[in-house]
Amino acid sequence: MRPDPEFDPRRVARSLLRRRREGALATLMAGTGAPYCSLVNVATDVDGAPILLISRLAVHTRNVLADPRVSLMLDERAPGDPLQGARIMVAGTAREAAESDRPRLRRRYLSVHPDAEDYADFADFGFFRIEIEGIHLVAGFGRILDLAAVEVLTDLADSGSLLAAEPDIIAHMNAEHLDAMKLYATKLAGAADGVWRCTGCDPGGIDLTDGCDSLRIDFPERVTTPAALRAVLRQMATEARTKP
Repeated sequence: MRPDPEFDPRRVARSLLRRRREGALATLMAGTGAPYCSLVNVATDVDGAPILLISRLAVHTRNVLADPRVSLMLDERAPGDPLQGARIMVAGTAREAAESDRPRLRRRYLSVHPDAEDYADFADFGFFRIEIEGIHLVAGFGRILDLAAVEVLTDLADSGSLLAAEPDIIAHMNAEHLDAMKLYATKLAGAADGVWRCTGCDPGGIDLTDGCDSLRIDFPERVTTPAALRAVLRQMATEARTKP
């Protein structure tokens, strides 16, 4: 079977990490080590690592606190046979957020799950980040392979100014540039018309959402500063306007 030059496994895995908002979390039962699986909502940190908001009253949280080894299944949820869509199994370690990281994880999680604000600060809830150790990708016949964390996580080196400005960038985009985000979604990603909003940005791309639908728009080049981001977004808007 000849390799498909259009198939980029790293891009497929990165896209699933960024776009999926729910997944199956597998943990090990405290005391017995028996497998346990549950449905959880998911967000992503700036580098693409999954973020969970889970309650200590839940079995899966008690399992994680006893043994942090987990796996997380994310899939396309495409119409028709679900086995025809791409999916990834993320293997890693779930760590509760340090106090210094909690504001960032909270903001990024609530940006895609705003209803969680009603309970995010309850005493029994905590934000956990899955430190990825590897990813198993299944994307169709002949497209099954393992990827290292470094192949799917976004490189954050030298991007401190961009990451610090992310909350302001998101607020500005959603207040002033909804038209541009609609262009990105419909013209560059082929998505349906809608009220597309920005939920995150990082050196590799921008994340958009419209209700339950989420998109990842990769940048044509890596950006590390707010000025570079503005230039790339203008470039993308120009490209989108020229598409039929």
